[in-house]
Amino acid sequence: MSKRTAEIRRKTKETDITLRLNLDGTGKYDVDTGVGFFDHMMELFAKHGSFDLSIRCRGDLKVDSHHSVEDVGICLGEAVAKAAGDKKGINRYGFFTLPMDEALAEAAVDLGGRPYFTLKGKLPRSEPGGFPPELMADFFKAVTDAGRLNLHLTLRSGRNSHHCIEALFKAFARSLSAACAPGKNPDAVPSTKGVL
Repeated sequence: MSKRTAEIRRKTKETDITLRLNLDGTGKYDVDTGVGFFDHMMELFAKHGSFDLSIRCRGDLKVDSHHSVEDVGICLGEAVAKAAGDKKGINRYGFFTLPMDEALAEAAVDLGGRPYFTLKGKLPRSEPGGFPPELMADFFKAVTDAGRLNLHLTLRSGRNSHHCIEALFKAFARSLSAACAPGKNPDAVPSTKGVL
């Protein structure tokens, strides 16, 4: 596999973002979105997926954090798609079940080129670090649409919103890492169509 990296720039009236991703990294991160709890989640994503990730986001936080979180999701999805390239030699699928104290989360990913996102389970209503839990779903929807990937997230249990959201981010990271990892046939696209 060639070097699987991407740099994405996105500038709108609401956000100004630079995101760099290395799918074959070691878990290094340098994240600053202005949204502390979200920064923590993106750092966990990099560490547990063994991705190298750099994010700089300047957003209209005087309004709220929605635009920043969603637009970072768009950039991350675009970066995954760009870095994965023609997807030759990858596993394509990845899944992971992750416990975090009382929380239990599952993630399943397909890099097959058809965007779809679902989140099952009830998140607690508290806002860790002022982060509204519904923004997590907006982030993952943006990732899946922009990255043209299929993501199913399930929260099996949990009562602490920090633990629940963290478990989902970590499960996503581990399942995406597995999907991007080299498969048994390095010269083949993992599809009977011959293209993804």
